[in-house]
Amino acid sequence: MIRSELIQKIADENPHLYQRDVERIVNTVFEEVTDAMARGDRVELRGFGAFSVKQRDARVGRNPRTGETVQVEEKSVPFFKTGKLLRDRLNGKA
Repeated sequence: MIRSELIQKIADENPHLYQRDVERIVNTVFEEVTDAMARGDRVELRGFGAFSVKQRDARVGRNPRTGETVQVEEKSVPFFKTGKLLRDRLNGKA
């Protein structure tokens, strides 16, 4: 599902809301999650999962084309851990 499909589905299920308002709500939620992660905070959506940021250490990598060694800098990467309810639904238990 892409963002526009999510917006359309929410708008269809809530006919009392204008689509532009639904779009603003969805964009605000995504922006808040992104901003919180950029600050290094953890975002938890009960039953769905938790978004957090993990640090990857600097390391020596290898260019696959040339075989040359290159330095890879330390970086932050997003991490998602599923919640129990989502895991159970995916495995047919709920």
